[in-house]
Amino acid sequence: MTDHRQRARRRGQGELEAMVLSTLREADGPATAGWVQERLGADLAHTTVITILTRPLARGAVTRERAGRSFAWTPTSDQAGLAARKMRKVLDAESYREAVLAGFVTGLAPDDERLLRELLGHADAESDD
Repeated sequence: MTDHRQRARRRGQGELEAMVLSTLREADGPATAGWVQERLGADLAHTTVITILTRPLARGAVTRERAGRSFAWTPTSDQAGLAARKMRKVLDAESYREAVLAGFVTGLAPDDERLLRELLGHADAESDD
């Protein structure tokens, strides 16, 4: 006999981490794993939240400080900062940086290329000051 009960959809590690970090960024300050778990719902175990928070800690994406018998966690940057960190990590892992950057730029949509040029122009002007 086949089991027809619905099982909860299993989330991937990256999806869970994104959910936990997004919830952590909603806090007014450092937050405990229990606080994050309460906001994500009861289907996520407390130990799972702690495990998920430990991974970005090793990458420097969050910090933690002692809060009684547990830890309070703080994201080190917003979503844009985390995306930029990932992009730098990929670039740093490549030996042909020029080719990687060239491929990235040529693959940009025209509006994104224009924005990148503007940002580079602003950065260049600031370094001249």
